[in-house]
Amino acid sequence: MTTSVFSGYIPRPASLRSATSFRKLPKTSFFLSLPKHTIKTQNIPLLKTTTPKKYKWVIRLRSTVEEQSPPKPSTVDVQKLVDFLYEDLPHLFDDQGIDRTAYDERIKYRDPITKHDSISGYLFNIAMLRKLFTPDFKLHWVKQTGPYEITTRWTMVMRFFLLPWKPEFVFTGTSVMSINPETKKFCSHVDYWDSMENNDFFSMEGLLDVVKQLRIYKTPDLETPKYQILKRTANYEVRKYNPFIVVETDGDKLSGSRGFNSVAGYIFGKNSASEKIPMTTPVFTQALDPEISKVSVQIVLPSEKDLNSLPAPSQEEISLRKVEGGIAAVSKFSGKPTEDITREKEKGLRHALIRDGLKPKVGCLLARYNDPGRTWSFIMKNEVLIWLEEFSLD
Repeated sequence: MTTSVFSGYIPRPASLRSATSFRKLPKTSFFLSLPKHTIKTQNIPLLKTTTPKKYKWVIRLRSTVEEQSPPKPSTVDVQKLVDFLYEDLPHLFDDQGIDRTAYDERIKYRDPITKHDSISGYLFNIAMLRKLFTPDFKLHWVKQTGPYEITTRWTMVMRFFLLPWKPEFVFTGTSVMSINPETKKFCSHVDYWDSMENNDFFSMEGLLDVVKQLRIYKTPDLETPKYQILKRTANYEVRKYNPFIVVETDGDKLSGSRGFNSVAGYIFGKNSASEKIPMTTPVFTQALDPEISKVSVQIVLPSEKDLNSLPAPSQEEISLRKVEGGIAAVSKFSGKPTEDITREKEKGLRHALIRDGLKPKVGCLLARYNDPGRTWSFIMKNEVLIWLEEFSLD
C-alpha cells in the first residue's frame, strides 16, 4: 500500500444533497491509502461536472512518501557476512556445524529435489546427509552478487555406505544466499547444480541425476593420483590433479596392452634395487598426438615416492617421469574399453568441452581401473581424460 495526500472539496453524501448540489468544505488535507498501482502521475486531471465552476472539486495528488524521502542507506555489512561464510561453511558437515544464529527462523531452503522453510528443517537436512553420506564439502569462493545477496561456489562428494558397492555422489554448483535487511541474517538459501538445466524444485532432471550416480563400479582399494573435483556437469568432471610420478614405456594403441608387462615388471622388482613397489590404480594409456598414433603406457607410483628415491629401471625402454598435474576434464564409462569405444568417448568429451567454451589440449589419456581378467565388464571403471589449457571457476 502507498500513502498519498488529497486536499480540496468533498461532495456531501447523496442522502443530504441533490444531484448537482455540493457543500463547500474548508480546505483541508488528509491521508488515504491507495493501492500503489493506481498511482501513475503526480497530477490527476480535473473532474468534469455540470455544477458551477466555483463548486468544482479538485484532487491534488502529492508524491508518495517513498519519492519524497531519499532511501535510507543499508546498514547491512555484506562484506562481514562474506568473511563469516568463509569461516562458517567449511563446518557444514563436521562436529562443530554451522552457526544457526546467522539464519532467520523462517529461512527458505531449496535445491532441485529438497525444500525446507525453517532453520530446523534446514539443519535436519544437513544432519541427515551427514549421517547417510559423510559428505566431503569444499568451499571454493564466496562473493557479494547483489545489495542483499551473496553467492558461494562449492563441491560436495558423498558416498552412500548403505549400499554394498558404496556409490559416490558428486555435486558441484552455486548457492545464492539472500540477506534480510531488517534482521541482518540469511533468509534464503537456493542451490543450483552444474549438472542440470532445470534447477527448480521439484526437478525430475535432478532426481535422474542422483539415480544415474548409483551406477555400480568396481574400484580396487588402491592408491590413485590425488585430485580435487572443481566442477561436475552432465557429461564430465573438471579435476585439479596434484603432481604424480609414472613409470612408462611405449604402447601400440589406447586400448592395447603392449608395454604393460614391462612397466608392471618395474614395480614388481625388476629395477636396479630389486625393490618391490606397491601397486596403484589406474593404468594410464596416453595418446600424445591428435591422430592417437603415438602412445605411452603408464603406471602411477605411490605418492610418498619421488624421483630421487626411486630405483632406476633395469630396461632401457622404461623411464620415470614426473607429471606436473593440472586441470583435466574427465568422462567416466563402464564396460570393456575397446579402441572404437575409447575413441568415441574421446571425441564426445572434446566436443562437449569446445561447446562449453573450454580449451582442450592435444591428445588424451585412457584410465583403466580394473584387471580385465578378474572383473565383469559391466562393472569396470574407465575414464577418458583431456588436459585443459586453462580453467576458471569464476
